[in-house]
Amino acid sequence: MTYNIITVGVGGQGLMLLSNIIGQACAEMHLNIKTAETHGLAQRSGSISTHVRIGKNVLSPLIPYGEADVMVSMEAMEALRHCEYIADEGMIIINEFIWHPVQSTFTRVQSRGKTPYVTFNEIRDLLFTITPHVHVIDCQELAKKTGNPLTTNTILLGALARIKGFPIRIDTLKQVISRVVPSSTLDSNIHALQLGYDELGRLIKEH
Repeated sequence: MTYNIITVGVGGQGLMLLSNIIGQACAEMHLNIKTAETHGLAQRSGSISTHVRIGKNVLSPLIPYGEADVMVSMEAMEALRHCEYIADEGMIIINEFIWHPVQSTFTRVQSRGKTPYVTFNEIRDLLFTITPHVHVIDCQELAKKTGNPLTTNTILLGALARIKGFPIRIDTLKQVISRVVPSSTLDSNIHALQLGYDELGRLIKEH
């Protein structure tokens, strides 16, 4: 059986670190994994996605359309941009954050404010038409509790670890994090991982 995860966001959010931790954790647990990364020329704010496929019989690193078990989204517009990958009963874990593209701002300026920005709630409602399993996490607010605002990616990783069927144990993720993040941020990242894990558990109970 193959477990497919697509992670999406924009440059500067730490998405590559998230996929790197998953990859190293799979190595720790002797799980077969194939990954692929897509990112534009812009390092900051450019569209980024990673495909992660875990399973014995994985041949291609790219997830076929409609076969992602989970989408982890650090930014709302990117979730909508990659929604064709989500399986019918797949899950979306999304950070409550939206980065309006330059073209959207340009159009709004040209219309002198008459053209509204798309809102996070509008995007969320569209995602609910794809799957009923959409869980929104305010990662920025949770990150404040860790004392490190740059842990939003680790919060989402913790949420991913809570999903039934996800093949990597949270303890293994903690071990990998202890090796790949700077020692000065280790405590905040471990705290963030646990916060995300607990938050998704709470959301699933309420769903």
